[in-house]
Amino acid sequence: MAKHVGVKLPNDLINIIKSEKTVGVLATFSEKGLPHTTPIQTIYPKGAESILLSIHKDHTGYHNMVWQKKVMICFMDEGNVAYSILGRAGVVRAPSSVHPLMNVVRIDIIDIKSDRSVLTKIDSGVRWSYTSWEAEELSVALLNELKELSETL
Repeated sequence: MAKHVGVKLPNDLINIIKSEKTVGVLATFSEKGLPHTTPIQTIYPKGAESILLSIHKDHTGYHNMVWQKKVMICFMDEGNVAYSILGRAGVVRAPSSVHPLMNVVRIDIIDIKSDRSVLTKIDSGVRWSYTSWEAEELSVALLNELKELSETL
């Protein structure tokens, strides 16, 4: 059963995001009301009340969040981490200083709910690896940009 957590990222979720190995699932809606989900790997907390992420400027999820602003992002990972975050999205850097096709978005948290179950627990989240050294180089650079912005914005 969902439980209201508040507007600040819980420590277990901050630690999972900072591990740089989790995947958040971003949920947006189109102007026609169609739902759209986007897995996001380049993500970093900005304090306890915002999240920064990198997303391709032509991605449907990006266009939806620019239009709608309100988004949800879900995390499920080891240690029974299971949260859904309602937030308001705003573009903070377009284009990214790392790659001209990527943009940086800040999600300011409106509400967080715990999605933990009394019947089951999350033992592991989605695990991923890089498809090439170029992909790793780009992802690391994008993540470093988010870390820098988390300190300077």
